[in-house]
Amino acid sequence: MSEPPASEPPSDGSRRPVVTVPLIVAGVCLALPFGAMLWVDSYARLTPEFIGIPFFYWYQMLWVVVSTALTTVAYVIVRRHERARKGGEQR
Repeated sequence: MSEPPASEPPSDGSRRPVVTVPLIVAGVCLALPFGAMLWVDSYARLTPEFIGIPFFYWYQMLWVVVSTALTTVAYVIVRRHERARKGGEQR
């Protein structure tokens, strides 16, 4: 048996995962904080200080805020992608 062309949905009702640029961007947004925190040599120092707080601490606290923003961006991207896919399937 031959498989249906990629442009047509499978006839058995199953949906194949589709990797698109927005989903890759969302994945990068989620992976970036992990990479930044796992690369300890980049922030294992005391200077520069910020309002008396050593760099080691304020850098990590900054990533809490940055991670929240990146997670929100990834969520919005995935939700828009899901809505676009559902809208395209109803036609």
